[in-house]
Amino acid sequence: MTFLLADPERRLAGVRLVQDVRIPGDRLGFHRRGDRWELVIDRPPVHRMEYLLELRQRNGGVETVLDPENPLRVAGAFGQKSVLEFPGYTPPGWLSAAAGPGDVTGLDVTAGALDAAVSVRIWSPDGVPDHERLPLLVVHDGPEYDTLASLTRYLSAGTAGNWLPRLRAALLGPGPRNLWYSANPRYSEALCAAVLPAITARVATSVRVGMGTSLGALAMLHAHCRCPDAFDALFLQSGSFFWPGFDSHEQRFPRYREIVGFVTGVHDGGLPPRPVPAVFTCGAIEENIENNRLMIKTLRGRGYPATLHEVPDMHNYTAWRDALDPCLTELLRRVSR
Repeated sequence: MTFLLADPERRLAGVRLVQDVRIPGDRLGFHRRGDRWELVIDRPPVHRMEYLLELRQRNGGVETVLDPENPLRVAGAFGQKSVLEFPGYTPPGWLSAAAGPGDVTGLDVTAGALDAAVSVRIWSPDGVPDHERLPLLVVHDGPEYDTLASLTRYLSAGTAGNWLPRLRAALLGPGPRNLWYSANPRYSEALCAAVLPAITARVATSVRVGMGTSLGALAMLHAHCRCPDAFDALFLQSGSFFWPGFDSHEQRFPRYREIVGFVTGVHDGGLPPRPVPAVFTCGAIEENIENNRLMIKTLRGRGYPATLHEVPDMHNYTAWRDALDPCLTELLRRVSR
């Protein structure tokens, strides 16, 4: 890969690539070549790469910017990034498939355990009456999943094309997600005792699938452990299952101890004796891959039909979007039979 940045007026003292594909730090600095800066590095083992540029001004100031030489951008949880799509990468076909908007109902569920309300948007296929029993996909970070990973477009295209069963999705707003989603017993109580009953009082459901990514995936597993009857399957992407042997660098995270305590308990036998199907996806070289591999091993050891799909991308919403089909598709077909 060759990166170029024009600087004919020599305003910059240095340029550095900002990335998360685990390129060693001593290889990220650009070198001046005449009136421009240049960086040549080997392609990482991913199908696409999101990045920014760090510019160091001659007055000592530093700013992080999009690559002005690359028009391709992608939205993410922390704003836009420049992106490279390598030969062979293809966005999901369902992005351009026929799909209706679906019907959306909003409600705010007051949860005494949190002393707060959880925002919920219920998506249903067009024209489905509320009393018709359908599978329910319960999604942490639901609005972000929809905006950044086109979740309801995937569901709509799948149901319209008959490659997904007709189903509903409950998109849960994250609130203060670092607090709620970090193995917080109060949040799990709110989800199981207040949010799910409010949803099922509004629409009829059959099987329920819990879905989340990163901390949202951790929170879904935590909810399953505390309320084993809440979900009939789990779809968890890049779960933050922090384990000291792999994740000591996360110790600055405010709820690191709570997460490690919960994860340790799971590995020590804390899984409920109700082995629901569990499908994981995770970037093959992202930081969470080792703790996801270990969690899958633990689930299987307790009799859970658990699968990990390692994908050629990193910890971002496009990676999670691209893994929906076939990974989530196959799970939804399986549990909806």
